[in-house]
Amino acid sequence: MGNRGMDELIPLVNRLQDAFSSIGQTCNLDLPQIAVVGGQSAGKSSVLENFVGRDFLPRGSGIVTRRPLVLQLINASAEWAEFLHCKGKKFTDFDEVRQEIEAETDRVTGANKGISPIPINLRVYSPHVLNLTLIDLPGITKVPVGDQPADIEQQIRDMIMQFITRESCLILAVTPANTDLANSDALKLAKDVDSQGLRTIGVITKLDLMDEGTDARDVLENKLLPLRRGYIGVVNRSQKDIDGKKDIKAALEAERKFFFSHPSYRHLADKMGTPHLQKVLNQQLTNHIRDTLPAFRSKLQSQLLALDKEAEEYRGYRPDDPSRKTKQLLQMVQQFSVDFEKRIEGSGDQVDTVELSGGAKINRVFHERFPFELVKMECDEKEMRREISYAIKNIHGIRTGLFTPDMAFEAIVKKQVIKLKEPCVKCVDMVIQELINTVRQCSNKLECFPRLQEETERIVTSHIRDRESRAKDQVLLLIDIQLSYINTNHEDFIGFANAQQRSSQTNKSQSSAGNQVIRKGWLTINNISIMKGGAKEYWFVLTAESLSWFKDDEEKEKKYMLPLDNLKVRDVEKSFMSSKHIFCIFNTESRNVYKDNRTLELACDSPDDVDSWKSSLLRAGVYPEKSTTFESETTSTSDNFSMDPQLERKVETIRNLVDSYMAIVNKCIRDLIPKTIMHLMINNVKDFINAELLAQLYSAGDQNALMDESQEQAQRRDEVLRTHQALKEALAIIGDISTSTITVPLPPPVDTSWVGGSSGGRRSPPPSPTAPRRMSSGQRPAPRGAPPPPNRPGPLGPFNNSADSPQAPSRPNRAPPSIPSRRPPPSPTRQVPP
Repeated sequence: MGNRGMDELIPLVNRLQDAFSSIGQTCNLDLPQIAVVGGQSAGKSSVLENFVGRDFLPRGSGIVTRRPLVLQLINASAEWAEFLHCKGKKFTDFDEVRQEIEAETDRVTGANKGISPIPINLRVYSPHVLNLTLIDLPGITKVPVGDQPADIEQQIRDMIMQFITRESCLILAVTPANTDLANSDALKLAKDVDSQGLRTIGVITKLDLMDEGTDARDVLENKLLPLRRGYIGVVNRSQKDIDGKKDIKAALEAERKFFFSHPSYRHLADKMGTPHLQKVLNQQLTNHIRDTLPAFRSKLQSQLLALDKEAEEYRGYRPDDPSRKTKQLLQMVQQFSVDFEKRIEGSGDQVDTVELSGGAKINRVFHERFPFELVKMECDEKEMRREISYAIKNIHGIRTGLFTPDMAFEAIVKKQVIKLKEPCVKCVDMVIQELINTVRQCSNKLECFPRLQEETERIVTSHIRDRESRAKDQVLLLIDIQLSYINTNHEDFIGFANAQQRSSQTNKSQSSAGNQVIRKGWLTINNISIMKGGAKEYWFVLTAESLSWFKDDEEKEKKYMLPLDNLKVRDVEKSFMSSKHIFCIFNTESRNVYKDNRTLELACDSPDDVDSWKSSLLRAGVYPEKSTTFESETTSTSDNFSMDPQLERKVETIRNLVDSYMAIVNKCIRDLIPKTIMHLMINNVKDFINAELLAQLYSAGDQNALMDESQEQAQRRDEVLRTHQALKEALAIIGDISTSTITVPLPPPVDTSWVGGSSGGRRSPPPSPTAPRRMSSGQRPAPRGAPPPPNRPGPLGPFNNSADSPQAPSRPNRAPPSIPSRRPPPSPTRQVPP
C-alpha cells in the first residue's frame, strides 16, 4: 500500500473514536473516517459484508439501515465482533451481531421503520480485513414507509449531511450500474459538499445486472462522468444468492471470474473488485489521516490547553478532607458576596453584554416602571369632574353655595392619594423579585455543592422576605403621612387665586419644551398592509410635541411626523405568528393617526423595550388608556347631567387645584419610595450577606455536609481527568508516528459539472449517423493508423471527455484480448506507460 510507516494511524483513530464516544461531548473532534452514501437498494450493505466476509447486516423491505453504523475493521489473528454499547462482550456468531443491530435500532427508533441520527458503534476483528473505519448511512428514499414522517427524505438527507460535510470525512458514493448515473443521489450529495472532488470515491455495483449489449467500461475508465479519484466496480451477491446462503468467499471468487472473463472489463480486472476496493480505501483513508494530522494535532493541543487548569485543580483533590471543606466554604461565601454586590452596584470588570444585571433592572423599576404605574392610577377626566361636582353639591347640601368649598378639594385629593398605595407596593414587589433573581444567579456558582447552594438561597431569600414586610409597612406609612395633612401652603402649590390661570401656563411651558428630544431608537411599524410592503423598521425620534420617524439613524430622510395632541397608548396582544411585542398609539377623538390607519401599531423585541417606550411617551404627555369600569353604569347619568356656569367654574377650579397638589405628592413619592426601598431592602440585604450569611450557614447544620459535592461534579471531575489523560496519550501517539511515507499524489481535477444535471442519463442511446457503432463479434478492429473515434454516447450517458484528456487513466501495458472485442482497441495516439 505504500504507507507502512502509517500502519498505526487507523487503529489510533479507532481508539480515539471509542475513547471520545465513551466520555461524551467533551472532546468534539472530527476524526477521519469513510461515509458510505447511496440510494436505497444500491448495494451499500452488501459491499460492507463483502469487506468483512460475513453476513451481519439486517435485510428486508424499506429502509434497512435506520441508524448510522460506525464499522471499525481491524486486522487480527482471530475473528470476533464487539459493540460499544455492549463493552466486554465478544460476538463470534455473526447472526447474533445482526440480531443485536436490529434490537439496538428498534430500542431507539421503534419497530416500525423510524430513523435516528444516534450511531451504533461496531468493531470487527478478522484476519480477512484491512484496517478501515466506515459509516453505513441510511439509504436515500423518496416515499415514507410505516410510521416514518412525510419529510423522511429531508431527514435522511440532513443526517447524511451531518457526516459528509466534515472535511475529515471521505465519501464512498455507491451507485448501481443499471440506473442512470447522471441522476445518482449519492454523487449529487457528494458534489454539494465536495465540489473539488478531493474526498469522493465512486463505487459502481450490480455490473452483472446490466442489460445485454451494454456495459460500464467508459464509467470505470473514468472517461464518462469523471471523478477525481475515479470509480471502482464491484459485483455483489444477488438476492437469490443471499436467500440461498451463498458463501461470501465464493461470491468474491465469482466476482473475480466475472471481471477476468468479461470482454469489456478484463483489461481493468486488477483494479476492480471488493479486495481492490478495500486496499484503495485503506490507502486513501491512511493518506487522508496523514493529510489532516497537523490540524488534528492542533485541535488536540487546543483542547488540552483548555482543560489544563481545571485538570490541575482536580489532580490530588480529596473530597472528604475537612480542612479543604472549611477553606472552600469561606471562599464560596466570600465569592457569593462579591458577585451579589457587583450585580447590584455594577462593575467595570467582566461586564455582561447579553442581558441587564440585577442593579440595572432595579434602576429601570425605579425610573421607568414605577412612574408609569403611578400615571396608570390616575382616573378618567370625566369621572374626576363628576366626582368633584358631586362632592361640591353634597357639601352644600340643600343650600346653594356661593363659594368653592375647600372640603371638596381635600376629599378628592385624599381619594387620589389613597390610589398611590397600589403602585408603591407593586414597586416593592418588583424590586424583591429582582433581588431574588440576583441571588439565584449568584448561587449558580455554588451548584458543585447542592446543599450549600440550597441553604444559601434559603437563608438569603428568607431574609429578603422578612425585609419585605418592613419595606411595605414603611411605604404605606409614607402614603398615610401624605393623607394626614394636606399642605396647601406648599411653595409649589398654585393656590385658589392662580387656579384659573393654570391651563394657559401649562400650554406656554409645553411650547417652550417643544424641541426637547426625549428618546430615539428603532421601532417596527406593524400595521402597514402587505400591499404596501408589510411591517417595516424605522428610526423614531420622540420630542415633547411630536413623534417622527426616519429611514435610518442618520435622520436625513424623514418619513412622517405625528403631533402628540389627543394621543394615548394602548397595549396590543402579541400575535402567535410574531416574536415581537406590540403597543399602539390612537387618537382620543377617533381620528386617523397615520394615513388611513386609526391606530399606529409599534413593535419592540422585548416587553422591557415596550415599557421603556411607554414611559418615554408618558414624559411627552401621551398617557395610557384608562379602563372605564363604571362607564356602562354612569352613561345615562353623565348624559343627563348638566352643570350651570357657576358650578362649572367651581369644578374647573377644584380640578386645577387637585392637579397641582397631586403633582407635588407624585414628585415626593417618586423620590421617597426608591430611597426607602434602597435603605430598607437593598443595602440591608448586602450588609446581611457580608456580615451574617456565614454565621447563619454554620448554625444551619454540619458544615462538612454542606460541602458534599454533587454526583454531577464528581462525574465532571473524573471526566475531565480522563479526557485530559486521553488527549495527552493521543498527542504522544501522534508525535511518535513518522509522517515521511510513500504516497500516491492526488489525481488532477476533472470537470464534474455534470453532477446533478438533468441531461445525460440513458444507458444505450441510439448512435448518431456520424458516430461509429459498437462492433459485433464478426467485425474487425480499426487499423492502427486510423484516427481516434469522435465523441459518442456511452453506456450510461454522453461521452464528455476525450481519450487523451488528463482525467483518463492510461491503459495497462498488455496486448489486446485475443477474443473479438465489441469495442475498437485504443488508437496509436494513446500513450502506453512503460
